[in-house]
Amino acid sequence: MKKLQKISLPIAALAILLVLIGAFMHNEQLCKPAALIAAITLAIGLGAVPSLKGYQYTAWIIAAVVAGMLFPEAFKNWGTVNLRDKKLILVIVQLVMFGMGTHMSLKDFNNLGSTGKGVAVGLFCHFSVMPLMGLLLTKVFHFEPEIAAGIILIGSCSSGLASNVMVYLAKANLVLSVIVTAMATLVAPFLTPLLMKAFAGTLIHINFIDMMMEIIKIVLVPIGAALLHDYLKRAAPNKQKTVHIITILSAVWLIIVLALLQNNTHLAFQQSIDMSGFIAGAVIAGVLYHLLWKNFKTIDTIMPFISMFGIIYFTTVTTAAGRDNLMKVGVLLFMASVIHNAAGYFFGYWLSRLFGMDKNSSRTIAFEVGLQNGGMASGLAGSMGKLGTVGLAAAVFSPWMNISGSILANYWRRRPVDDRKEDGVLADASLS
Repeated sequence: MKKLQKISLPIAALAILLVLIGAFMHNEQLCKPAALIAAITLAIGLGAVPSLKGYQYTAWIIAAVVAGMLFPEAFKNWGTVNLRDKKLILVIVQLVMFGMGTHMSLKDFNNLGSTGKGVAVGLFCHFSVMPLMGLLLTKVFHFEPEIAAGIILIGSCSSGLASNVMVYLAKANLVLSVIVTAMATLVAPFLTPLLMKAFAGTLIHINFIDMMMEIIKIVLVPIGAALLHDYLKRAAPNKQKTVHIITILSAVWLIIVLALLQNNTHLAFQQSIDMSGFIAGAVIAGVLYHLLWKNFKTIDTIMPFISMFGIIYFTTVTTAAGRDNLMKVGVLLFMASVIHNAAGYFFGYWLSRLFGMDKNSSRTIAFEVGLQNGGMASGLAGSMGKLGTVGLAAAVFSPWMNISGSILANYWRRRPVDDRKEDGVLADASLS
């Protein structure tokens, strides 16, 4: 692998040269494949440079955008398979969320009592700054309704595990970050549809119940399956036996659900039965994954790569589906994403300081506010059948937030907080 990474950089350099030559000669047939080769080999090659290795994931996202922009028809249909199909997008997003969930633990919630104030501040800032800033940006830039709704959507989603990674790199308050991410994920099924109904209801049709159900399917069900696997790691034999009995009952119920959904047309009844089927499926998936993990311990290290593949997949498909719109508003949408992201960092940090949080915790909340769950936004856009419009903001925001997050994390890492000085300032403030 290291050899491949080392030879990829000179190949990338040669491909970039061919892009420049093709551009000078106005030769698209040379430019397009050379640009794609440059993007892919650069993403591979960054792994050979220690100082740039942290940007490798972002480089793959950029390569996905390049592929979708240059060869859109190649990523719309593969034979008879529609790559933008709602069910396919749902499965892939669930796989991404499950992969993220395998790096969460029930123990993450143990410190909720000791970090209560920080969690409250983090959730307040996250679900106020980003949706309001998204709404403001739609007023400033005057995007088409569905694209504008996508900006509000990315602002109304929960934070993702990217924030935990950036907080770790920045050496900030990782415990607080993990809990805020977990709690934001849990409240998203209620708050995200509520915010979308309030701020984007005039732009696109928002059905509160439908969106809530979709978020539960996209986020809570796969993460719940992953947490069940985590529970089984430490569960006593009698409790494991109970879970296995529940799993058998879930399998029976899932078969019944599939039969019922084929014959029943009543919407409300279908929604309830459909959701119970997803929950039963989550139980089965969590137990099966745990059994697989018992025989192949390394599977947990493979899951992040599967998640990354899933993110690259729907980034490419979203870009391909929305290429024409991106050609029109891509630059403005990128500018909006930069402002949106920066506002999250700025207000997340300074509002936390205003509420009396220490600097390390304020840095943490800055990441929790500024970094959004792009997978959740893409999944919701896909479920609406509007991947090429509502999903565009997530496709642009996600690569940029990884770049900016890495830069900010490394900047703060080089400027650690003086704990003694910070403690003194807080003590003086409490005495005054």
